[in-house]
Amino acid sequence: MSKKVLIISSSPRRGGNSDLLCDQFLSGALQAGHQVEKIFLRDKSINYCTGCGTCFNRSKPCPQKDDMAEILDKMVVSDVIAMATPVYFYAMCGQMKTLIDRTCARYTQISNKEFYFIVTAAVNSKPAMERTLEEFRGFTSCLSRPKEKGIIYGMGAWEKGEIIGKPAMKEAHQMGMSV
Repeated sequence: MSKKVLIISSSPRRGGNSDLLCDQFLSGALQAGHQVEKIFLRDKSINYCTGCGTCFNRSKPCPQKDDMAEILDKMVVSDVIAMATPVYFYAMCGQMKTLIDRTCARYTQISNKEFYFIVTAAVNSKPAMERTLEEFRGFTSCLSRPKEKGIIYGMGAWEKGEIIGKPAMKEAHQMGMSV
């Protein structure tokens, strides 16, 4: 059965290590016959949440006029969401955190989704990357019936493109195929 797969790449570098893993995941998911879309946050305008309360106190849409409403629409209708971030100081990058904060307007509608997490870092230690994964899990724990399906650890990749040839590239493709 074909699924709607949404890949959210928060790499600030086009062709950065986490972005390259997104492309491998995308390739695998397409090969498996799924409908796949990748959003590159660098190309989007997403403002910080202002905490105005309009979306949750008054049950109205977020008053900000940026690209977030379109992204939220896609998150709500997707069956699978893959979220990718480079790891900076053992945390997700600001672009991903800003996106997560802005889901506040409709997070109750992001329900019953399968989640895959893609993290890349210069460090060669899965335990050191767990803090970043806990940030993703903090987000998904606020959702209704999320299912964490897989994690791709892109370790030992600092410079742009260093992930090429590492096991994570093959793992990302295989995980995309297994969606």
